[in-house]
Amino acid sequence: MKIAWFCIPAYGHTNPTLGLVKEMTDAGHEVYYFSFEMFREKIEQAGARFISCDGYDFEMEDKENADRVGKDKVFATELLVSSTLALDDMTTEKIGEIQPDVIVSDSVAFWGKLVAMKHRIPYVSSTTTFAFNRHSAKYMKESSWDIAKMLFSMPRINKQIKRLQDKGYPVKGLLEIVQNDNETNTIVYTSKLFQPCAETFSDRYHFIGPSIRPITEPYAKTVSKTVYISMGTVNQNREFYRNCIHALGQTDWQVIISMGTNPEHFDDLPENIEIHESVDQMAVLSIADAFITHCGMNSASEGLYFQVPLVLFPQTPEQGAVAKRTEELGAGIRLGSISEEDILGAVTEVLQDPSYKENAVRISDSFHACGGREEARAFLEEVALG
Repeated sequence: MKIAWFCIPAYGHTNPTLGLVKEMTDAGHEVYYFSFEMFREKIEQAGARFISCDGYDFEMEDKENADRVGKDKVFATELLVSSTLALDDMTTEKIGEIQPDVIVSDSVAFWGKLVAMKHRIPYVSSTTTFAFNRHSAKYMKESSWDIAKMLFSMPRINKQIKRLQDKGYPVKGLLEIVQNDNETNTIVYTSKLFQPCAETFSDRYHFIGPSIRPITEPYAKTVSKTVYISMGTVNQNREFYRNCIHALGQTDWQVIISMGTNPEHFDDLPENIEIHESVDQMAVLSIADAFITHCGMNSASEGLYFQVPLVLFPQTPEQGAVAKRTEELGAGIRLGSISEEDILGAVTEVLQDPSYKENAVRISDSFHACGGREEARAFLEEVALG
């Protein structure tokens, strides 16, 4: 069986797929992965054939553009269409050569879905965030002003849709591209318990659990309580880190901070605090008792997989949805502010109230009970066979 796989240039969307890609290639299937040079090595290590999308005037690669996509739907639509058309000649040629049995595409790599529509190839959505429908969408707060702006901009959006139609993409409107329905074959990297409104999704949605990397080297636990802090690679709120150091430096806890950038700005660290540019997150989480996180889907899932209660500090609407669901399930507490008092108070609460740990264990159990890569492989094989 041959699979064409499309993803956006983002670690949080690529990394969760690699275990499944390896599962497919180990089973003898051929995976052709359309991605970007920065991910080539990881993709090839998973056994896939890498196809480069670099150098096609692909505007999604621009960091400022990627940030703006989440805030401006008209801009996002224009970018989606421009990106699809920039890749059109290459994807048409490659799909003709490969003749894939199925196309798998990240839920926001819409050009992959469009390629499947154009070439009438069975399609599977790979969803590394929560699955969204009209029920679960309430977790992504959208104001009436956002909806009004969208309506005012429809003529511009329709102009973009016509550009796609002129190139042979059988698409009627924006929603058809960006929204999956209950007829869409979908792999979701979480459990039904953690997924909001899971009961509203059809059996075409397979909740396979998070993709967890193996620990490469164990991390030493030096005292009875270990607190881990990571805000992903993007957040560089120096005041937040400074307040964490001041507040938690007064405790006898082991505090490990992964900063994602140069940590040398912080001198005279308290003895119980260590700062790194990066760590083996799985190894640290395996010894952690609390995790202050930006609530990226992967980080939150990894923390909960290792039964660690979360202190929630979301930065985007998507991360806000993860925080809201974690709060609902009682496995975390939202940070009220970045004051030293709030930081110390929130961490103390999740460490001292056993209910947070108990609920993190419940979510972890639901992750372990999922069908994982094996279920996803069987599903893809079934879709390819028609």
